[in-house]
Amino acid sequence: MPVDYEGITFERLGHASIRLETADGTVIYVDPWGDVLESEPNDGDVVFVTHDDMDHYDADAIEAVAGPDATVAVYEAVDTSDLAFDVIDLPHEGEATVEGIDVRTVPAYNDPDGDHVDDDGEPFHAEGEVIGLVLTLEGTTVFFPSDTDFLDHHESISADVFVPPIGGHFTMDRHEAAEFARSVDPELVLPEHYDTFEPIETDAEAFAEDLESDGIRVELF
Repeated sequence: MPVDYEGITFERLGHASIRLETADGTVIYVDPWGDVLESEPNDGDVVFVTHDDMDHYDADAIEAVAGPDATVAVYEAVDTSDLAFDVIDLPHEGEATVEGIDVRTVPAYNDPDGDHVDDDGEPFHAEGEVIGLVLTLEGTTVFFPSDTDFLDHHESISADVFVPPIGGHFTMDRHEAAEFARSVDPELVLPEHYDTFEPIETDAEAFAEDLESDGIRVELF
């Protein structure tokens, strides 16, 4: 179900695929994935991609959501040679402007000494493989940390809307995401990247109740 905040409509299409529409009609997609798309809307003005996992970078899904004149902005470490679009490269850490949208990119990864590692002890997302996005849309800041743990450098980030993964296993779990949310101090939290498949099943209602007890609005959209 879509959620409105300060004239921006947020819709979780499934997993970590998010559609935003601003008050002026600009349509933005973040990490569209074909497995959760129910149609080919071809209405996107801007498409952002945070990393090359198949559930975040999907060339066919980008073509399904992007309008004919869309701008596609992708983390520079991703091989986009299979895309039929000109691509704006987003840095590992830095600032950019994409079609009038101020973008801050933030390193995202799993702590190699933490819990989110594979059977060989390697982090599911190593440093340098993923970026988070802080988008400024008509004066509203929206933070998509992407597939990550809650890391020291995240403590400097604040935003009006926070869109964290909460499923655990490959990313932070709901408890760590709640701690992260308190640090960001948003007015609205919209959790993603959970319940798509068994390893990332979680109790989203408990996550919401945890934060709402601190006066933070959470919508399971």
